[in-house]
Amino acid sequence: MPRAPEADDERVAPETLVDDAAVDALLDVAPDDVASAPELTFARNVFLPLTTACRYTCTYCTFYDVPGEATLMPPEAVREQLRVGADAGCTEALFTFGDAPDERYTAVHDQLDDWGYDDVLDYLYDACEMALDVGLLPHSNPGDLRRAELVRLAEVNASMGVMLETTADVSAHSGGRRKTPERRLGTIRAAGEVGVPFTTGILVGIGENRRDRAESLLAIRALHERYDHVQEVIVQTVVPNERSDFERPSVETMRETTAMARAALPPEVSVQVPPNLSPTRELLDCGVDDLGGVSPVTDDYINPDYAWPALDELESLASEAGVPLRERLPTHERYLPAAFRRADVESTPGTWLRPKIREALDADDDAGRRYRAVSDAS
Repeated sequence: MPRAPEADDERVAPETLVDDAAVDALLDVAPDDVASAPELTFARNVFLPLTTACRYTCTYCTFYDVPGEATLMPPEAVREQLRVGADAGCTEALFTFGDAPDERYTAVHDQLDDWGYDDVLDYLYDACEMALDVGLLPHSNPGDLRRAELVRLAEVNASMGVMLETTADVSAHSGGRRKTPERRLGTIRAAGEVGVPFTTGILVGIGENRRDRAESLLAIRALHERYDHVQEVIVQTVVPNERSDFERPSVETMRETTAMARAALPPEVSVQVPPNLSPTRELLDCGVDDLGGVSPVTDDYINPDYAWPALDELESLASEAGVPLRERLPTHERYLPAAFRRADVESTPGTWLRPKIREALDADDDAGRRYRAVSDAS
């Protein structure tokens, strides 16, 4: 059955997190004010879009399908794709789909019911267990979540995420099923309260302005300072597609925004730019230290017109920047057990990984050895 609307206590008003003076100071930051990172990291993943149904209808998004056309990935296809990813040496199973589909998606809900699931998040839980069974660490991006849903999904996820996108009210999010920054920030806060290593980010070019971007980055920082859970912030450009008439932001805009992200965030929080979407070479001197998840076996289903770069392209980027390229696990080092961290990487206080994830990391099997090999390569 579809979920009920979000409760008010799962929302956070952006203005409660950011003050004008901090925004003004951040707007003064330029690329020359930040340093290049000493290394670049990436994760090797397999991308699984469980469903193309979404309660929202953002005008820049080609991922969602309308009711009657939305697909639901069957369990046997999930298992096969996971096996392909594990065989290709991936360590991460990236589960991404639109926010939990509302009552309009009768066919999706009927199919889930036939398979024995109450909703798509129940299905996601089982899919994460499938990933662990074949030797992949789940990282889920299922949109807006309540605290109780995060508690349950944390049992089977090495890390999770949701894009904030912007704290501004933009027309790209308008309509009867409007995505709101209050709900997004509520999910990021709830992830901190639950204790989940978390990835978030901003989307540049959807109608926001410079000040909005600064406010968004500072709102993320404020929640991280409270909970210490944000492992990475993505600075992502909107890209042209069949539904979107937004222009791709200029290289100068992306340089400025990336530098602001690096200046706004604590050093332990990575700044990522997706290499298949961004003018990455022109951004590396603006504080970028991560290239995100890259798949050797699946498409970027959210941006299907923009293929992932091959590993040798990533190596070329790093070589041109004069820094090493290092593979990582979906959970960033400081949230991992000591055996998976370099000597100079301190842990973050608290127990971030649940028993099922720790057991997978410590297992004496091919998957456990693959995870440890990635860590040893650090």
